[in-house]
Amino acid sequence: MGEGVLIVIFVLSLFLLLGSGVWVGASLLVCAWIGMELFTNRPTGDSMAMILWSAQSSWTLTALPMFIWMGEILFRSRLSEVLFQGLTPWLARLPGGLLHTNVAGCAIFAAISGSSAATVATVGKMSIPELRQRQYPERMIVGTLAGAGTLGLLIPPSISLIIYGVSVNESIAKLFIAGILPGICLAVMFMTYVALWGILSKHQSAEMVVYSLRQRLRGLRDLAPVMILILGVIGSIYTGVATATEAAVLGVVGSLGLSALQGSLTWTTFRESLFGAVRTSSMIAFILAGSTFLSLAMGFTGIPRALAEGIGGLDLTPLQLIAMLTVFYIILGMFLDGISSIVLTMAVIEPLVRQAGFDMVWFGVYLMVVVEMAQITPPIGFNLFVLQGMTGHDMGFISKASVPMFLIMCLAIVGLVWWPDVALILPRNM
Repeated sequence: MGEGVLIVIFVLSLFLLLGSGVWVGASLLVCAWIGMELFTNRPTGDSMAMILWSAQSSWTLTALPMFIWMGEILFRSRLSEVLFQGLTPWLARLPGGLLHTNVAGCAIFAAISGSSAATVATVGKMSIPELRQRQYPERMIVGTLAGAGTLGLLIPPSISLIIYGVSVNESIAKLFIAGILPGICLAVMFMTYVALWGILSKHQSAEMVVYSLRQRLRGLRDLAPVMILILGVIGSIYTGVATATEAAVLGVVGSLGLSALQGSLTWTTFRESLFGAVRTSSMIAFILAGSTFLSLAMGFTGIPRALAEGIGGLDLTPLQLIAMLTVFYIILGMFLDGISSIVLTMAVIEPLVRQAGFDMVWFGVYLMVVVEMAQITPPIGFNLFVLQGMTGHDMGFISKASVPMFLIMCLAIVGLVWWPDVALILPRNM
């Protein structure tokens, strides 16, 4: 049977399963099973058992549940309140005022969470009521939160970067370090947009007061434990003191200590954070298992090789390939979440990227920015759903408010392609 027919059968069966509401992991497993049974003579059950065991027994993957648990602990702490109180004296006088706390707060929480949705929810639960009380435009409140919340995918420790590293067998530590500078640059771009809006709109907010040096120092004191935790986790990886997995354990211990220091660590919050981490980790492990089996099935049928040869026959330049992949992932992100988009496509995309000569660490950072863009594109943008539940606005309003942030991320892609050393300079010096 020709590769074209196989591709059509695979795609139709997968989207039929996903469209019917079946879990993503189960859809991938069933689709792979159909492919193995119809198009190969391999023992399907034995192949599935072997590949699922190998996929789940990766040492690198052990960092995933730890970083997820770290974020779950801090999600249930007073972190959002502390961030707002600590950042306000330093950011209130900037053009755009306290809207900067959305961006800076998301960037800081991204560095201790790794989850985009958790970042939006944690920062938003404190900043939205405060910014509304100070009469900031609703469009700017929602837009800055939607865009800055995506920093959880790029700034380490990133759950999506771990998934990508496992999929392409790349160093998690190098990927984490590579995401630092691009993440900071993207946050600065968001804050520049807010400042330009503040200058052009001449918005006068209620907090235009002069904070004393003592109040600013008190703000630093509030932020100090969080910053120490971030520097401890990332610094231990960069200096080689700890692997990503060991740094994740350090992060969990630090998160428990920080929650206890804030007085928010109770048996209930501990249990809820643990159960939340187990649920999220199990969901991701199920998706990874399904994608690994699907990659095996596709490999047996020759689909990745045929697609790679077909795209290779187009004689695309590296720049054209990146442009095509950007459009591809944005469209795919309209229907799938970020993790599913990554694991579902790596079997086909990885050979193309390596053949084009791209550094896989750089491509991982690029991919995170593109997946970030998908987080705020309807109809299935996870950040949009989180904000819809928190603000009560309809999806159309939230999507329009997110457009400037989407365009800024497009500009970030251009910058990343033009200056690849932004992502590679730190990993090269590890």
